[in-house]
Amino acid sequence: MFDAEEAHHLARVLRLAPGDTVRVVDGRGMEFTVRLESIEGRRATGTILARAATRTESPLAITLAQGIPKGEKMEWIVRTVTELGVVRLVPLLTERTIVRLEPGRWRERARRWQRVAKEAAKQCGRAVVPSVETPRSIQELADSGWPVDLALCLWEGERRGLLEVLDAEKGTVTSLLLVVGPEGGLARREVEMLEKRGFKLAGLGPRILRTETAGPAAVALLQARFGDLGAPRP
Repeated sequence: MFDAEEAHHLARVLRLAPGDTVRVVDGRGMEFTVRLESIEGRRATGTILARAATRTESPLAITLAQGIPKGEKMEWIVRTVTELGVVRLVPLLTERTIVRLEPGRWRERARRWQRVAKEAAKQCGRAVVPSVETPRSIQELADSGWPVDLALCLWEGERRGLLEVLDAEKGTVTSLLLVVGPEGGLARREVEMLEKRGFKLAGLGPRILRTETAGPAAVALLQARFGDLGAPRP
């Protein structure tokens, strides 16, 4: 059975009817071929004809810890990095974060961003929907001890570029945590705190990128180096 939102999409947007066949993903890596049996209001049912594990997920598991920008920029970031294969997003509250909300309001925002991630995953053909966490402070992130192969922090004050940092990496990288600041970037003390926790600092070249550009640009470089961006279609 499809949930109410998916049933509405099938009936009102795609204009499908009983007997039509659709491809469905479960958000955890499986894809199903389903024949629709009934569509009525916000209720739809179908019969599974075939199932298979999808091959649309990158071998590189990227967690993006993104300093929350103002306006609707975060939605654009969530949508874009979902297409680029990020598996988890951690919205960050930093010293220079402009938006300040009560905890309940942040939970509402996180649910909205999760819906954006789901929509983007469907659009780009992913079978796994990235998880979007409730915003946390950069101090909490630093203290959490993420078990990843490589932890990176983008900082405009770092002379070494991201590609130089990656060239120096000798071990196998299959999981990665990337920190990006909000508008105005990260404060020096925040950068120093992350560096003491083992994060490697990297820049993105001679031009200063907007926060909504920096994260996706870095994710694309990482996927091209360690993941599947640019690989042939399965």
